[in-house]
Amino acid sequence: MTAGKRALIVDDSRSARVILSRMLEQHGMAVDTAESAEQALEYLHQQRPDVIFMDHLMPGMDGFQAVQAIKADPQTATIPLMMYTSQEGELYVSQARALGAVGVLPKTVRPVDVSRVLYQLHLLPDRRQDRSALFEERAALAASMAAAGKVAPVPLEAAAPAAAGNEIAVDLTATGTGNWAVPTSALTELQGRMQQSVGQLVRDQLAEQRRFTLATFEAFARRMSSEIKEGVSRAAPPAADPVVAPPPPTPWWPVVVTSLLAVVPAAILGFLYWQSLQSQASLARDLADAQVQAASAEATARAATASLPASVPTGLDALGAQHATPPGGPVAVEYVPYGETPLANARLERLRALVATLEGQPFRGRILVESFIGDFCLTGNAAEGFTVAETGLPTQECDLVGNPFEDALSPAQRESVAFANFAAILSQRTAGAITVETVTAGRRNPVEYPEQREGSTAGEWNAVAAQNNRVEFHVIPAE
Repeated sequence: MTAGKRALIVDDSRSARVILSRMLEQHGMAVDTAESAEQALEYLHQQRPDVIFMDHLMPGMDGFQAVQAIKADPQTATIPLMMYTSQEGELYVSQARALGAVGVLPKTVRPVDVSRVLYQLHLLPDRRQDRSALFEERAALAASMAAAGKVAPVPLEAAAPAAAGNEIAVDLTATGTGNWAVPTSALTELQGRMQQSVGQLVRDQLAEQRRFTLATFEAFARRMSSEIKEGVSRAAPPAADPVVAPPPPTPWWPVVVTSLLAVVPAAILGFLYWQSLQSQASLARDLADAQVQAASAEATARAATASLPASVPTGLDALGAQHATPPGGPVAVEYVPYGETPLANARLERLRALVATLEGQPFRGRILVESFIGDFCLTGNAAEGFTVAETGLPTQECDLVGNPFEDALSPAQRESVAFANFAAILSQRTAGAITVETVTAGRRNPVEYPEQREGSTAGEWNAVAAQNNRVEFHVIPAE
């Protein structure tokens, strides 16, 4: 638990200290701040925080010098220290780690980055404990009742025929001397209360997130207002107009130099124009090759989707029916393996094949590319990374049920450079007749996940997660 854990933030920016403090307080940590490295060293003479967040560029002693001083003192050398700065590059990270920092965070730190650091430093509880609480409680109850000799493990499906009316009966003894009946009305009431509790927890969490966001923007606005006022107050008065001396007589050689300078840019522009013509010809050849490859990829995709289960929609028939799909229905679906960029690889080839088909009709409108996120049963940890769990692994032993790879992607990282270039070139080539629009649908699961119960395996769960981790292509004609 984070009870009693304390963090020290060292930064000369008040707004940066406020934002990072809010993120740490969301995890129940006590936060102290220091405006300079000297003030932080004075603080460490009396206090021992559990973690230190150190800015790099500060007036006076900078972050690197402060790290050296902290690690040189045996009393403070064991305190984990994180650098956070706008500096980038492997050289800076290597320097920070060589001085004793455990890692480097960007200055525009995100809540997910702070959570990951706290998990790595064991300042937050293991997420497996929360996710497997339901399975552990049921396993403990079954074990205690079996040890007392009062229950024989009977599935609810097998016990249903023996129930009378609307009750579920379970044999309590091996000799059949008693029954335990649970009315379905009680189960319904229990389910309703659980839904109310979960809904209240979600509403409380959203309210807390709104309060945190408002407080962060208010602090940033106050800082910007004070800096603008201070800059205006320090603005120097306008300088007096200087006395302009009469221009000297113009010699002949500047005219010659100017003429030469005019000829050189013209030659450069001519060369660049020739290069652009060569590039356009190369792009035209690449486009023709891409169309041939797209047609081949379409045939391969049709053969691959024919082997999918009947419950998995492919959308290929809708594409061949002159877009007779109901509004919003996909004409094609591509599934994204865990750890792959959503809008790349096979999804890019499917888009190319779809565009080649639409250009031959002809067609005017847009192609809506909608990506969904599936939550997988994963094993591993945040420091070393997560992988898809083995098929036979029980669901309750998953280290994480989610998709940290997708959650860590920014909107620009969700598509490859080739995908973005193809969409831009398509709009230019067709003069805007066909455009591509990308939308992130989040966790609107097209396929419902199976109910978690005793005996559930990671393979069952991940089979549905693989169908939900998908990209749908919608063809929307222009009105």
